[in-house]
Amino acid sequence: MTIDRRQFIGAVGAGVGLAGVAHGQWLRDDPEIIGHGPHRFRALPGWGVQDPSKFPVNNCHEMVQTRDGRLFLFGNETRNNILIYNKDGKVLDSWGTAYPGGHGLTLADENGEEFLFLTDPDLHQIFKTTLDGKVVMTLDAPLDTEQYDDPGRYKPTEVAVAPNGDFYVADGYGSQYLIHYSHKGELKGVYAGPGGEGDKFNNMHGVALDTRDPANLTLLLTARAQNRFKRFSLDGRHLSTVELPGAWICRPVIVGDLLMFAVIISGVKQWENNRSGFVAILDGDDRVVSCPGGHEPVYDDTGTLQPLSQATKTFMHPHDVCADTDGNLYVAQWNSERTYPIKLERVT
Repeated sequence: MTIDRRQFIGAVGAGVGLAGVAHGQWLRDDPEIIGHGPHRFRALPGWGVQDPSKFPVNNCHEMVQTRDGRLFLFGNETRNNILIYNKDGKVLDSWGTAYPGGHGLTLADENGEEFLFLTDPDLHQIFKTTLDGKVVMTLDAPLDTEQYDDPGRYKPTEVAVAPNGDFYVADGYGSQYLIHYSHKGELKGVYAGPGGEGDKFNNMHGVALDTRDPANLTLLLTARAQNRFKRFSLDGRHLSTVELPGAWICRPVIVGDLLMFAVIISGVKQWENNRSGFVAILDGDDRVVSCPGGHEPVYDDTGTLQPLSQATKTFMHPHDVCADTDGNLYVAQWNSERTYPIKLERVT
């Protein structure tokens, strides 16, 4: 069974229950199974759908799960920038009216207490908050560096936090620098920059700490328009590159020995109405092993990954993937008719 947009609007007007339906989402009687090998999932598009008059969303950018199992969603809807879900899709709480460009959401643990780092490229700022939204640190554009003379050139998109509390800010919509701060917010270094090859970037959309080798922690940075990740040392040296042809990738997410990420579009170089996204999962050797919503990954005889692309219409423009402690995934979407996140239930 499917429901078209006219039927959906009529259902809302008639007060019909909205479970399983969101703006632009299809209602399925038989949730599809997507993915490959041991990494397969049942797509549940109705998870977390809310009454938009109570809990509206615009662009759902990123999600994290806290130690107590709650799922935090961050977006740019200023009536509730943050929605807090349980794993069943019920909204437990909401907060945030001050982040018109709400984008990056990173969870940090400091001596057993959890904090959030928020980025807002529209405000040219990052914020550190408690889980209930109290701001404990605000950082503006780093105008005391030689790389910045105008706050408008600073549009941060992501934060990664090291074990010692140092953190790294990706200026992904601005000037393409990686900015290194101490845990107190003291500037320690500015790395990378605009360009294409080596340690340079075109759309440094995300950054994450790669913890899969505890003795050799590194940073993974998104080079979205170049369809690749670039690996950096914690002191800002470019170490290696992971090529992901066809994939316009969002932030890297480390889950155990796996690397996951959302592919916002695939295969082409234009954005208009190009709803061609999916999710990708890489193993500990940075080889793509599953593409939920995408075609099965193929490596040729030389070990070269062939271009990745969408296979099903599960997603429109997925922007982030969050894994819970049961191995299920949650996919937040950008520019996707104000849809709520899609849950991918792990198939065992």
